[in-house]
Amino acid sequence: MNEKRMAGKTVLVTGAAGGIGSVVAESFLDLGAKVIAVDHNKEHLEKWGPNVGQVYPFEIDITDEHAVGDMVAHVEDEIGAIDILVNVAGMLHLGEVETLSKDDWEQTFGVNTTGLFLVSKAVSSKMKERQKGSIVTVSSNAGRMPRMSMAAYAASKAAATMFTKCLGLELSSYGIRCNVVSPGSTETDMLKQLWTDENGAEQSIKGTQEAYRLGIPLQKLGQAEDIAEAVLFLASDHAGHMTMQDVCIDGGATLGV
Repeated sequence: MNEKRMAGKTVLVTGAAGGIGSVVAESFLDLGAKVIAVDHNKEHLEKWGPNVGQVYPFEIDITDEHAVGDMVAHVEDEIGAIDILVNVAGMLHLGEVETLSKDDWEQTFGVNTTGLFLVSKAVSSKMKERQKGSIVTVSSNAGRMPRMSMAAYAASKAAATMFTKCLGLELSSYGIRCNVVSPGSTETDMLKQLWTDENGAEQSIKGTQEAYRLGIPLQKLGQAEDIAEAVLFLASDHAGHMTMQDVCIDGGATLGV
C-alpha cells in the first residue's frame, strides 16, 4: 500500500489536541496529508508547533458558528480545499439524571452535537461545490447501549450518529460519503475519568454486573490507533462505496448489536 496515499489531501480534524483526535491527526500526517488541527485547548495544541510537518493548528470553540465559518473560509482560501473532515471533538460529563446539571447537559450537547453540526455544515457546503468529499464522525458505542451515569453523553452520541447518517443521505447525490466510527472502551484520558482506582482497566475489561455493563470479549482495551485505522479506511478511496455506515470498534462489548 502506498505509504503516502493521503498526499495532496487536506484533512480537518476536530478534537486534534489529545486522545483519539491527536492520533487520527498524526496518522493522516504520516500518510502525507495536510492536517488542519482544530481544538479549544491552546496548551495542548502547542504540540503542533511550526516545525511539525504540514499541520495547521486552529484554536477555536466549535460551538461558535462565526468562529467555525471564519476558520473554514480561511482554510479553503489560504491552505487548501478540505477533502476530508473527521469529527472527533467530544465532551463527557458523568452523573445520574437526578444530579446532572443543566450546564453539564448543555455543554455535552454543545460539543458533541451542536459543534458537530456547525463544522459539518460549514465544510460540507464547500464539498458540495466540488461534488466530492468524505466525512467521518467518531461517535461511541454508548450511543447504542445504555450506560449508568452517562445519559447526557450517550444521548448526545446517539444524536451524533444519526445526524451523520442523515447528512450522508442528503449529500449522497453530490458524491460525498458520511460514515461513523463508534469506539468502545479506548485507553484515553476520557476513559480514565471513569476509573475510581488502580483497577480501572481491569474493571473495564471485565464489566460490572451492578452497572449493567458488559465486559470486553477480546479481553483488552481499545487503543486510539485502532480507531484511527478505521477512520483512515472510511475516509479513503478504499471505502469508496460506503456511506451512512456505523462501524463499532469495541472488542465485542456490545455483542455486535
